[in-house]
Amino acid sequence: MIRMKNREYIDIYLKETAEIIEKLDREAIAKAVSVLRQVKKEEGRLFILGVGGSAANASHAVNDFRKIGGIETYAPTDNVSELTARTNDEGWETTFVEWLKTSRLCEKDALMVFSVGGGSETTSLNIVNALKLGQERGTKIISIVSRDGGYSGQVSDACILVPVVSQERITPHAEGWQGVIWHLIVNALGAVQ
Repeated sequence: MIRMKNREYIDIYLKETAEIIEKLDREAIAKAVSVLRQVKKEEGRLFILGVGGSAANASHAVNDFRKIGGIETYAPTDNVSELTARTNDEGWETTFVEWLKTSRLCEKDALMVFSVGGGSETTSLNIVNALKLGQERGTKIISIVSRDGGYSGQVSDACILVPVVSQERITPHAEGWQGVIWHLIVNALGAVQ
């Protein structure tokens, strides 16, 4: 990697950020708002799934969707005791699906995925398995992902893709934009019809 000066890197990063703004699919965001309005109207729950930095975003988003959006919302990663017990006893790939079974996931509920790649046959299997359960139970699915959207993008009712504008900065842009997009969505729930 070629080293650059601070100002040069800052300019590049912010230029890429502006490029993402222009490329974001507004219709996908509007669809996500509509799906969540339906969940709220039906008194369903929202379960937010993410790992790594996306798990931290999920925890923050739980607060916003509960407090601002008025939707009963949870993230399985917020209970570290259960998460690590399930990982130890049953394996990482089962952590979310078993948690959701205990939560009685149903057709009134929604899953929201925060992920850089969206999961596949070899990565983020805990997300993929949770989404398969959601499909079986008729649960609504929203994803905020990057790259090609992965499995999440294939099965979502609303998939918001964070455009790839730099191969070197896919993860920071994807995880940073998760925050921008969920804040937009949660505030749009009450602001517009």
